[in-house]
Amino acid sequence: MHHNFLFDLDQTLLDFHASERKALEIVIKANGLCFREEDYVHFKAYNKSLWLELEKGTISRTELFTLRFTDLIKRCGGDVSKIDPLKINSEFINTMAVNGVLMDGAMDLVKRIKNDIEDSRIYIISNGATVNALGRINSTRLNVYISELFISESMGVSKPSAEFFDIVLKKIGEPKESCIVIGDSLTSDMLGAKNASLTSVWFMPEGDIEGAVSAYNIDYCASSFDELYDILKRWSTASR
Repeated sequence: MHHNFLFDLDQTLLDFHASERKALEIVIKANGLCFREEDYVHFKAYNKSLWLELEKGTISRTELFTLRFTDLIKRCGGDVSKIDPLKINSEFINTMAVNGVLMDGAMDLVKRIKNDIEDSRIYIISNGATVNALGRINSTRLNVYISELFISESMGVSKPSAEFFDIVLKKIGEPKESCIVIGDSLTSDMLGAKNASLTSVWFMPEGDIEGAVSAYNIDYCASSFDELYDILKRWSTASR
């Protein structure tokens, strides 16, 4: 039996916002529109709210992609009757895919896990577009250390649903006790781990930490990659 580390991708191993900001500016300006910092701040907040709706099942992925760029095109002075939001979305995803940015310390963490924790396997569990996730992982060389990717777009189901994790566990083919979920999102990663009855680590916790730990049955919290490694090392030793 292996030690199976199920990592969320964005804001856990990869700096999603750095890649997002860069790709948005490239794509919006390439389409002849103005792009200001306040446009990015607005996009980030609105985009987050749409992903929360997707997690709840109230909108589809296509609706999410259409809504976020219809809004941004208008903010940047564009005419949505002349600029296709889904075309812009596709350009954005493809641009992000070649602009992966690692979280500071992420590569050292995965190397330590692979080198120092016996029988370790690292998996990615991510909500998002497959080409975007795969491209950013490959552009940072993180792929060298990953056994397999589980991306919601390819799976047809998203975190935090138990079905998402059922697919992951079936593919891994080992007991739940051999798996641990690591992620930054309460509503996606921690709720998903709770729904699937998996051990969880909330990375970079903020806000009402005690309340969240109780509400989501979180097993561990880590505020740095060093702290995260120590938790994973202890867990792997105890789960032998």
